[in-house]
Amino acid sequence: MSLKLILVLLVIAGLVGIAFGYFLRWIISLGKRGSMELEIKQMMLEAKEEAKQITEDAEKKALKNVQGFSDELKGKEGELTQTQKRLVKKEELLDKRQLDIDTEAENLKTKVAEIREIKENVEKLGEEHRTELERVSGLSTEDAKKELLTAVEKQSDEDLVVQMQKLETVGKEKLENKAREILTSAIHRLGNSVASDTMATTIALPGDEIKGKIIGKEGRNIKAFERITGVEVIIDDTPGSIVLSSFDPVRRQVARVALENLIIDGRIQPAKIEETVEKAKEEINRIMKEKGEQAAYECGVFNLDPRIVAILGRLHFRTSYGQNVLQHSIEMSHISGVLAEELGVDVAAAKAGALLHDIGKAVDHEVQGTHVEIGRRILQKFGADESIIQAMQSHHEEYPYETVESIIVQVADAISGGRPGARRDTVENYLKRLGDLEAIANTFDGVDKSYAIQAGREVRVFVRPEDISDIEAKKLARDIALRIEQELRYPGEIKVNVIRESRSTEYAR
Repeated sequence: MSLKLILVLLVIAGLVGIAFGYFLRWIISLGKRGSMELEIKQMMLEAKEEAKQITEDAEKKALKNVQGFSDELKGKEGELTQTQKRLVKKEELLDKRQLDIDTEAENLKTKVAEIREIKENVEKLGEEHRTELERVSGLSTEDAKKELLTAVEKQSDEDLVVQMQKLETVGKEKLENKAREILTSAIHRLGNSVASDTMATTIALPGDEIKGKIIGKEGRNIKAFERITGVEVIIDDTPGSIVLSSFDPVRRQVARVALENLIIDGRIQPAKIEETVEKAKEEINRIMKEKGEQAAYECGVFNLDPRIVAILGRLHFRTSYGQNVLQHSIEMSHISGVLAEELGVDVAAAKAGALLHDIGKAVDHEVQGTHVEIGRRILQKFGADESIIQAMQSHHEEYPYETVESIIVQVADAISGGRPGARRDTVENYLKRLGDLEAIANTFDGVDKSYAIQAGREVRVFVRPEDISDIEAKKLARDIALRIEQELRYPGEIKVNVIRESRSTEYAR
């Protein structure tokens, strides 16, 4: 019983506690609500005071700005008034100047009329004076002018000749000295041998009995050899040797190598000949490729198509006037490189153009056209740079000089081919060249006689002094030089000397 009572009392006490807690919470919340309302009212009062202060400050600033704008407006109005006054004064001054200008214009018109009248009078007096002079002298104005010009020209002839000779001498000396320095430097830096190089076509035999094996039964061996190699085998009475003849230097070399190998082997028959010739072709092709690569590497010319290099190597077996064409091209490439460096132009294009300038000679016996045109087609076909083609195509003046490098290649060709002993020539060609030089000079009017001297490097022309004046002699020398350039082919340059001599003889008795 007491336990139940205790539990009831505990429950009542819990409920009373809970009710009391809610009551306390309600009292506290009422207190907080009152304090928050007070804070809000305080904040509203402060905001109103602040707004009032801001409004007052804004009104003050606005009044101040209005006062400033008013003062500035008054200043602008004053400046505008001063400007208007100045403009009025300027308009008055301009009106005054306009009146002065109008007055001066009237005066000028009057003076122009007076000058025109004076000019007409002067022209009239000049015409009367000219008419009187023509009547007295018996010459028209044009005739008098011609006679005066003729007299002045005759008096100035000698002075003009002296001045022209002086200018020519001074300019020519400077250019020749500079060119001599550059060419001397190029030649001295390249000291290659200039001995003539000929490709041997005579095969030495160990004995005359081998000739019978080469000929074979009823000549079948020699016929097979000639058919396969494309060369002509000449067997004469010369002991210990036979001769291979062909316009194709590569075929001639293939035949030489094949025949030498057949002689060493001793077994000479059509089947063996065909086998040996094929091996010889492979060996020659390998040699040509190696020679082309060596030449390109030696000259520092890279990035060429391998087919161009292979064709270049064929020039190892080609000669021109006894000079090996590949060696000549290598020498030209070095000279062109030196000249290009001295002149400050494209060294790579000059060297490549010089190295490949005669590449057309490698196949000119197989393809129609000049070796220059053939070379251009080869380089274009295999993608050579256009600057290289322009550099090589003008060395025989078949194409105009488009670049400085093309001139350098032509000069290098003349240096390499014109060295003493570099090329050989026949007496007939030598005499024909001298005769052609003299014949060209003798075709001009006023020429008395001419002589080609110094191995065709100079032609001296003697003229009749009564037919050719000093100035005409100068022009004649130029005309002869141009005619030689157009009609003849020659290495280097030819000097044309026109000699005019006038003698006056008197005797004192």
